[in-house]
Amino acid sequence: MKTPAVLIFALTAGAALALQAIAETQADTASYGSYPANYKEIVMQWLNKQLIEPESARIEWNGDPKPVDLGRNGEHLYGYLVNFTVNARNRFGGYTGKQKHAVLICNGEVIKGLGFGY
Repeated sequence: MKTPAVLIFALTAGAALALQAIAETQADTASYGSYPANYKEIVMQWLNKQLIEPESARIEWNGDPKPVDLGRNGEHLYGYLVNFTVNARNRFGGYTGKQKHAVLICNGEVIKGLGFGY
């Protein structure tokens, strides 16, 4: 008699957890945007507009995109943070050395750059 009750409880609890996970995933997508599987392409297109000589850029990716909120003072700025280092040529033609940077991507576009002097 105990086995059916335990089985029903386990199935009910499992279904509830699955529904909660689905709801959290939908909420995450609504807040952070869709996961940028092509984040390298997105960042490279953005860098082409930021760097003096983008074709000289040597990029090292530091992990996969992570969902973050970069907002302040009660304001939210949700997206996926992508960390990387760049070594590219400057106006004088010399390489600047590896510099740490990051961008915040939301719905397939860079919405904030970090480490570029702004």
